[in-house]
Amino acid sequence: MADSKQGLRKPVFTKVDQLRPGTSGHTVTVKVVDTKMVMQRGRPDGPQSRQMRIAESLVGDETGVIIVTARNDQVDLMKEGSTIILRNAKIDMFKGSMRLAVDKWGRIEVTEPATFTVKEDNNLSLIEYELVNVVVE
Repeated sequence: MADSKQGLRKPVFTKVDQLRPGTSGHTVTVKVVDTKMVMQRGRPDGPQSRQMRIAESLVGDETGVIIVTARNDQVDLMKEGSTIILRNAKIDMFKGSMRLAVDKWGRIEVTEPATFTVKEDNNLSLIEYELVNVVVE
């Protein structure tokens, strides 16, 4: 009789250059190259539930870079130079280009500094994708 105990699946780490539109469930280790706040609503001294912060961070590994859209508490983790793991991340499309995002089903965690050098000349968020409707006859 086979052992029916379910073990936790080890995450399969994805490299930045393997990310594609419409995909999700990615676990990626990246370095934060740059972060800029794109929206901040609510007063910093007001209730947390009323605040809304969105930042765009350029992150990458040795294969390329991509923009991550960080929201609220995630913004604090996106410090320039830090190494982070994005768990269960998904690709969102914004004006025809890819953005990596982590929703409530995933998480962002700071980890040990990575040894790789970020390949900044391969920015996946600069590639424009066109939505093509395929008609099946």
